[in-house]
Amino acid sequence: MANQPPRPTDAELEILTVLWSIGPATVRAVHDVIIRRREAQYSTILKFMQIMAEKGLVRRDERERAHVYTAAQPRESTQRQMAGDLLERAFSGSTKDLLVGALSARKASRAELAELQQLLAEYSGGDK
Repeated sequence: MANQPPRPTDAELEILTVLWSIGPATVRAVHDVIIRRREAQYSTILKFMQIMAEKGLVRRDERERAHVYTAAQPRESTQRQMAGDLLERAFSGSTKDLLVGALSARKASRAELAELQQLLAEYSGGDK
């Protein structure tokens, strides 16, 4: 775990989410997506992405004039890292408390509950 990138900030996570959804992109392309949701300066997005490259959260391809950025880790890997961090910091390592907290915060659909039951059966070694 020592070579894992740091946990992204909220702003960095927003940029990563854009990269995961559209794939490798220039700062301009990321900025264009973000400004559809909220105001943001191009220079701010550029600076964040430069910092993210230094931190190892994104990779920068400098072969072209407009650098192309790619998320360094897949979405699932980052989500797993963040869930583990949240589990330790907010729930003292209790998976049960994390799950109860998540289900209390937002009502799960029947499909989500069925999927959770299937995952729990798989993790416990059963085939339900």
